[in-house]
Amino acid sequence: MNHYEKGRHTPDLQTLKRIAEELGVPLNYFFCESDQMAKFVLLFEQLSEDEKDELLTELNLKKGR
Repeated sequence: MNHYEKGRHTPDLQTLKRIAEELGVPLNYFFCESDQMAKFVLLFEQLSEDEKDELLTELNLKKGR
């Protein structure tokens, strides 16, 4: 893990999946480029499928303004 944190090695996708499962985070969490997006990903994953659809609809409506 230390080598990954220091950028000496990059984990392959299977390893990242196992780390994500162990930490209880979605895989895409590791690819977020900001803390704000990482927080959004964590919150979004906690929503039900209906709530996700509802939020996406709302965001699309706001974007269309």
